[in-house]
Amino acid sequence: MAARRTATTSATATTTAAGSGEDTRSVELDELMPWSVRPLRTGRSWVSGPDSAALRARWERLAAAEGAEQERLFRPSRSRTPHTPVAALPGRSTGTGRFAREPGACPDPVRIAHGPFDEQWLLPDHRLIDAARPELWRVGDDRQLFAVEHGYVPQAAGPALSVTHLLPDGHSPAGRPGRIRPLYRRPDATDPNLAPGLLDVLRTRLGPQEAGPESVLAWILAAALPSPSGCRVPLPADAEVWAAGVSLGRELVRLQLRGARGGERPRLPGGRRPYVRAALPARPTGIAYDAEAEALVIGDGRISPVPAGAWEFTVSGVRVLELWFDRRAAAAVGAVPEGAEADGLEVVGARGWTPEWTSELLELITVLALLDGLRPRQEALRARLERAPLISRDELRAAGVLPVPASVRRPASVLGHQEEGPEGQFALL
Repeated sequence: MAARRTATTSATATTTAAGSGEDTRSVELDELMPWSVRPLRTGRSWVSGPDSAALRARWERLAAAEGAEQERLFRPSRSRTPHTPVAALPGRSTGTGRFAREPGACPDPVRIAHGPFDEQWLLPDHRLIDAARPELWRVGDDRQLFAVEHGYVPQAAGPALSVTHLLPDGHSPAGRPGRIRPLYRRPDATDPNLAPGLLDVLRTRLGPQEAGPESVLAWILAAALPSPSGCRVPLPADAEVWAAGVSLGRELVRLQLRGARGGERPRLPGGRRPYVRAALPARPTGIAYDAEAEALVIGDGRISPVPAGAWEFTVSGVRVLELWFDRRAAAAVGAVPEGAEADGLEVVGARGWTPEWTSELLELITVLALLDGLRPRQEALRARLERAPLISRDELRAAGVLPVPASVRRPASVLGHQEEGPEGQFALL
């Protein structure tokens, strides 16, 4: 781990001109993908979680409560109370009237990316969520991809960002949450969220077939480096270096999508695939790693083989497997977050460790092990970039790519139909 941390720190340092304070060998991700959205802010923890059945049970209890009890369970904020009328989430048919008066039927929970490498569920009702970021819901479809920056933690190892096809909430396990950047500004993979003129520069330098929106995203995923001001991305002027990075990035994307969009589900080679060797307990209290046996030990349960690289995989300095487990172990017993009420909605629906979580854990181990196996290629790419000619900021300025127009930092107009506003009125956007 120390070697990996040193390599990351060194790669970051080489992109900064000595004494200048200005990075001369990379471009801010904020300049390459200029439209970004802040993380979702739910305002109440009970609206999301790893178990969709628990969310339905919470809804039913809240809808059945009345008056002061419903108010208490709801956990009001300045943005939302049971009496707040709001517009419907784009693409959703949940109620827009006051929840206290007409809650309606429980909406089907939707799958979301809860921070890096953790897929959970969310109740998609705008009346329950302080800041749901409707602009993300408008452009989310079966061709959209989202780049999510991770919180910056100095000297911490781990990737600078991840990619998901799910609606991301932008949660960061440590550090200040990063921004969410859709690849496309409009549905149906139209209007790439890239600096105007960037693709033309890349195609001129690297070949007309070598630079499309998904190739650029793949390159960013492979080459991005963390920094206090956000991710930074070097752009090579060498077609071979670009091709190597795009190939690596496409593999990173494939693994992180976990078989979505018609892709192949990640699998370790035979003999290295993790299996449950001893059943996991219904209410596990802790997780440990047996390095000698390459096994995850969860109470009396046991999973192996688990490569050390999967166990040690971190984001923003936080071990991914440990955080993933802790969230579900707490949900299994109805543990409440700090500051929540012991008899609040967070405790509703706890039903022990589920078989679905075991399957998800095996898949997560596989994904992290395969991502760890790509680290040597990523480190080799960064070493090549230290020697390779790069497309300079001056060249991008001369081509009119930089500075980025303010207009492309705002959401595009994507309304193809009327959306229901508060109390059933039509929303005016």
